Amino acid sequence: MYAALNTRDVEKAWGFESKIMRGPPDWSRRDYKVKVIDLYLFPLEISVDEAVIFNLVKDRVREQTRVWWNMEASKGAGWYLQSDISSISDQFVPASLSISTLTSTLQLKKLIRKGIPPTLRPKVWQAVSGASRKRSNVPESYYEDLCQAVIGAQTASTRQIDHDLARTFPSHPWVDSPEGQATLRRVLVAYSFRDSSVGYCQGMNYVAALLLLVMKTEEDAFWMLAVLLENVLFSESFAEDLRGCHLAQRVFKDLLKKKFPRLAQHLDQIGFDSTLVTTEWFLCLFAKSFPSETTMRVWDVLFNEGVKVLFRVALATFKLNEEALLAAKHAGQAIKILQDSMSHLYDPDVLLKIAFDKVGQLSVNTINKQSKKEQPQLMADLQRRLQRLSSPDSPTPCPSTGSP
Repeated sequence: MYAALNTRDVEKAWGFESKIMRGPPDWSRRDYKVKVIDLYLFPLEISVDEAVIFNLVKDRVREQTRVWWNMEASKGAGWYLQSDISSISDQFVPASLSISTLTSTLQLKKLIRKGIPPTLRPKVWQAVSGASRKRSNVPESYYEDLCQAVIGAQTASTRQIDHDLARTFPSHPWVDSPEGQATLRRVLVAYSFRDSSVGYCQGMNYVAALLLLVMKTEEDAFWMLAVLLENVLFSESFAEDLRGCHLAQRVFKDLLKKKFPRLAQHLDQIGFDSTLVTTEWFLCLFAKSFPSETTMRVWDVLFNEGVKVLFRVALATFKLNEEALLAAKHAGQAIKILQDSMSHLYDPDVLLKIAFDKVGQLSVNTINKQSKKEQPQLMADLQRRLQRLSSPDSPTPCPSTGSP
């Protein structure tokens, strides 16, 4: 079993050391690089300016931890675990809700948007996402029994999982270790047998790996993966034809045109198709795109507020880089602008402020209406693609995650 990082691990992770082993670093040099180990033990090499941001974020995490502790002191330990608080969503607010419960719910939403302390993430995520309720509906030994039942089983999913293990965060010391890969494999194989209609899809490995780094046990990570795929994300996002992912990308294209028409028009003119970047975003939930703590902050809100958060964050990423994108001359340049910006976005508050303050109104109902509008055309396109691939004259198909 993989255990969560303890307090000493976390404190050690937030330190950073210089590449130069002797003498103090020359902070006046803008090309100076600092070696950093982030909160989840990912090794990074960042600039002086980024190191300053890194430390500011570290201080904010500590301050936010104190805020949560103060809330626990005033409301009681685990107040956010109460079912009448953690189960309320944007779509459903019971008419009988008491003022005190509503107040606590709004406080929780505000707190989560500012970040959940790493030590509390496992409990809070399980409570607000519905993973705890999902887990309570099956026997306590469900995960262990499932793992035992599939030992030695060989399927197309298990073969793809084995192929992807070594490619999953190879720079991370635990994920890339024999123990880490074995644990990740158990979680992915177990889920592939839990839902054979999904099985395994590339992208799930990165999501499951980050879940393992956050949760206390692999069983907790398994249930978080289950609630993500079954309740939080678009239905069939990881189906064999990725119809849910394709649908999300079509909805996003429409939102980009409506929210930022000038930018969308320019990107069309330079031949940029948003699926060139958003496929990875929606399949990996930004796990490969942002630094780990920025991804975790996105997931904090995702588990509490639902799939609309992915669209807000995707729109915010384009908005954050709007000026540079408008100056881009071709699609390759636009892709590089987005990828470089995201991989160096160490301050999650910059991103989330845009996502919730600069994108405008974006409700779950809006997304659902747009998805219903897009679905018939998507299904027709997928059917035509299937017919092309089934034709005797068609070449051997390669897996594709682009638009059908």
